[in-house]
Amino acid sequence: MFLRRLAVTSSRSRRFLSSNSSHDLARTIAELNKEMESVFGEPPANGPASSPSNDFMPQEPQLAPQEKVESELGLTHIGNKGEAQMVDVSPKESSKRTAISSGKVILGKQVFDLVLANQMAKGDVLSVAKLAGISGAKHTSSLIPLCHNILLTHVRVDLTLNPKDFSVDIEAEASSTGKTGVEMEAMTAVSVAGLTLYDMCKAASKSIQITDIQLESKTGGKSGDWSRKE
Repeated sequence: MFLRRLAVTSSRSRRFLSSNSSHDLARTIAELNKEMESVFGEPPANGPASSPSNDFMPQEPQLAPQEKVESELGLTHIGNKGEAQMVDVSPKESSKRTAISSGKVILGKQVFDLVLANQMAKGDVLSVAKLAGISGAKHTSSLIPLCHNILLTHVRVDLTLNPKDFSVDIEAEASSTGKTGVEMEAMTAVSVAGLTLYDMCKAASKSIQITDIQLESKTGGKSGDWSRKE
């Protein structure tokens, strides 16, 4: 009797393994549980013949969520593939924009005295550097590859002799009404004025330093006003 019931159980186990229907699977497992209980005197422990579990039920494939890669820095001159690009400013609204930048050229006492006395062989150092700074601002887009060619409405370049550290302090201001800022124009004006100072004075000294070129403030545009002092 025991062997016959065991054979029936084995036969139904084979049907369980070959069954493809979830309904037939549940019914077959229930029948197997009864047969096992009648043979062994107690319901089987968790196993193939126990109640259907999620392990035997068809499951939907789980897809890993796609990670979103976003640029935290928001670099506008970098394209989706990492290539350099000029920013499209056509959707922006025009507004008045200004920027002020500064820098310093450390001459040393000997050169400083020569510039102060206007005795440099090449002529009036400060006047030439001033004109060079203004010209540099107007040619920024030709020097900086991804800068827009914008119409400047005003450029100011001031050079002041500073006897405290025998230097020339440079300040430049650029203005425009348009769709992109003029920070680069102001900083280019300071840079070119400083380089011109070096060129005018290099015959007297090769140790002249151009330093501390930085943006001081800007107004206008989507990002609003900004000042280093704040």
